[in-house]
Amino acid sequence: MQIEFWYVGIAAIAVSLILGTLVLPLLTRLRLGQIIRADGPQSHLSKKGTPTMGGIIFLTSTLPLLWLFGLQMSLDPARLMVISVLTLGFGVVGLIDDALKVVFRRPLGLLAREKLGWQALLTMSAALILYFAGHSTHVVVPVLGLGLELGPFYWALLLLWGMGFSNAVNLTDGVDGLAAGTVAISSLAYAVVGLVVDVPEAVLFAVALTGSLLGFLYFNTHPARIFMGDVGSLALGGGLVAMSVLTKTELLLPVIGFIYVWSTLSVMLQVAFFRLSHGRRLFRMAPCHHALELRGWSETKIVMTYYFVGLLCAALGLLGLRGMGG
Repeated sequence: MQIEFWYVGIAAIAVSLILGTLVLPLLTRLRLGQIIRADGPQSHLSKKGTPTMGGIIFLTSTLPLLWLFGLQMSLDPARLMVISVLTLGFGVVGLIDDALKVVFRRPLGLLAREKLGWQALLTMSAALILYFAGHSTHVVVPVLGLGLELGPFYWALLLLWGMGFSNAVNLTDGVDGLAAGTVAISSLAYAVVGLVVDVPEAVLFAVALTGSLLGFLYFNTHPARIFMGDVGSLALGGGLVAMSVLTKTELLLPVIGFIYVWSTLSVMLQVAFFRLSHGRRLFRMAPCHHALELRGWSETKIVMTYYFVGLLCAALGLLGLRGMGG
């Protein structure tokens, strides 16, 4: 990895730690505390009032560094804009959702159709930038090395990825340090992917995001002093999609990000089984990390297990590059 990227990673850690130190007491004074669902794990009730919206820490650590160093390195502004639209744009949707919950006391926040509508609009805005920049609609199947020209269906895939992965990371954000740590692992994997396929914009963003998340984890590991909120989790999902699209490894994202796919699948399986069995449950609670909590697993054990699986998935994704011409 070029030395410039290492500098960015170190700078991101430092900025995130400084911002966290400043933002945490501010959110505490404003009483922007997390609302805990009564039907969740009982151990979470003690977390009521913990400051939320902490995702603004790593967003304001990552994106200014991305543009500062990106312009200094003469990187492609269109690619930087795609990253910003999918990350900051989704983060703003999450910020509105958080504000409705903790400021205006609207428990459900944005309605599902409202959230998905804004996510769709932002994803298609990024798609327009990519289209006019001449972005390829060709994808490669990992391992098989089979190339597919999707044509207009590529944009449908991008829409599915944008809405799907942002909400998948949101579902994964349920245990202290879980989403931040697993996305840091996935992002670091994409730094390597970006180097292999020579997309410096993705490398720069991945390194900055990884560093910012490592700084954020200082405040977010168990027992968490701050939660990322939807402003953080939705933005992280969008960022992962941006890295996969810019590196043309769209079909590797479900491998590198299998943790988030599994969180979504566990919810879908729970709902389907509940309906088909007329009220029975497949898991004691979904997403699956909550089921593990109800089985007596400590938050630390769950997080470390997910980190280990995340590392394995990242390694498998990097191996899959060989079948994609990487």
